[in-house]
Amino acid sequence: MKTKIEKSKAAFLLIAAANLFVAVIAFFVLPPKFFYDAAIIAYDKINEIGYIGSYPVSILLYKISGLRYLPFPVIALIQFPLLMYILYKIGIPDEFEKLTVKNMLVYMGILMIAIFMSMPSKEFITFLYVSPIVFMCLNQQVSLKKTIICSILLLLIFGVFFRPYYLLIPVIGVGMYLVSLISFKSKTITTIFYGLLIAVFLSFSHGIIKGKYLSEISRELVNSDRVGSSDANSIIISPVKTDTWYGETIGIFYGFFTVNIPLNGLKHILSPQIVIFIIWQLLLFYILLVRFAKCLADRKKYSKELLVLLIIFAFFIVQGVFEPDLGTAVRHKMGVFPLIYFALYYESFRKELQ
Repeated sequence: MKTKIEKSKAAFLLIAAANLFVAVIAFFVLPPKFFYDAAIIAYDKINEIGYIGSYPVSILLYKISGLRYLPFPVIALIQFPLLMYILYKIGIPDEFEKLTVKNMLVYMGILMIAIFMSMPSKEFITFLYVSPIVFMCLNQQVSLKKTIICSILLLLIFGVFFRPYYLLIPVIGVGMYLVSLISFKSKTITTIFYGLLIAVFLSFSHGIIKGKYLSEISRELVNSDRVGSSDANSIIISPVKTDTWYGETIGIFYGFFTVNIPLNGLKHILSPQIVIFIIWQLLLFYILLVRFAKCLADRKKYSKELLVLLIIFAFFIVQGVFEPDLGTAVRHKMGVFPLIYFALYYESFRKELQ
């Protein structure tokens, strides 16, 4: 057993070291479109710095930390090891050195972290912010009740000050949990289905109050100006206009399946990077779905694990409302990677705690 643990740690450190190199050279090899957010955060040419909003807060934090004044490769040397240290502290699962599907998903995830967070990044901030949720789940001295309350508060605060759509995650997550208490034949699928209906209801409520539905003012608005452009290869556009109640309903369901089960994305067969993302997403969703079903079946034993999976699937549902394209969807998933990492290996971490 000791040898296996040592091999797992060695594999993790080797993968982290290799991807540190990727993170450092990313600045020199990635196309300009990868640095759109980074440039806004680092240079703040229109003086967006502030206390509310993802760009203003990111600019503020990078200014306070001094990171915005450093070359991007140096930022990569600071940020990437910090993120890997967090994953290391969460735990290294047994047999991490073996080429299993689950391990391969994490290897690819670490590679994407190296790429997307090798520069000033909102996802870097998100990664750091959600990590305490995982550590509370790992800490047996922190009660389930306290973990739930703190997790909800963290998400709500993050939604108020950073990413507004995070405000929807606790609402959808709690709704999904309540639905899961009802006896259904296919409880896992039904729970997610009702989570989608909750998202539709929230969008309808926004439409009644503000006059426009959620996807209409986010994904559809952003993509309306991108159609036909060079960076619009994987944009997500609803098959029907989302300015009606039925159009918004179709748009949310379409967005969810396109982001999380992107079989329709296989039309990009000539774009290898998109195909790789699609395969990664399909496998990730399936494995998490299986683990979600297991936690629902034994919610007393896997209470904290169920909490994390409810947050993850609520996040996936929210992505179906807001994400403008497949690339952005994958990048945003890297922000919640600590939750995904924990959900993939919770049984291994449970053994370590015992």
